[in-house]
Amino acid sequence: MWIWAMCLVSFGGFFGAICRFQLGSYLSRRFPSSIPYGTLTINLLGSFLIGILMKYHAYDNWKLLIGTGFMGAFTTFSTMNLECMKLLLAGQWKVLMLYTLLSYTGGILLTFIGYYI
Repeated sequence: MWIWAMCLVSFGGFFGAICRFQLGSYLSRRFPSSIPYGTLTINLLGSFLIGILMKYHAYDNWKLLIGTGFMGAFTTFSTMNLECMKLLLAGQWKVLMLYTLLSYTGGILLTFIGYYI
């Protein structure tokens, strides 16, 4: 069982990381801005999708594959924090506050919406 769980998390994580890289790169090129729209969009989308996954009480294997593996690699808390630090060091306080506000409140709100739709 433990080996099977590791395989599910690894498989989901592989595709989640690729999707994050592709979508983040595309959005950053398409919408260049001081606000990192790529990471913001990925984290908000991931929040919404994890809400849906939890709503339907997915079986443990799906939770491992999609929730822990795919969503764990797709969303990125560490990248968001790095981008916040860069905005802070650049003195872009308003952008930092907006990005942080959108990330946290938007993420929680979209998880809630995903769970209750």
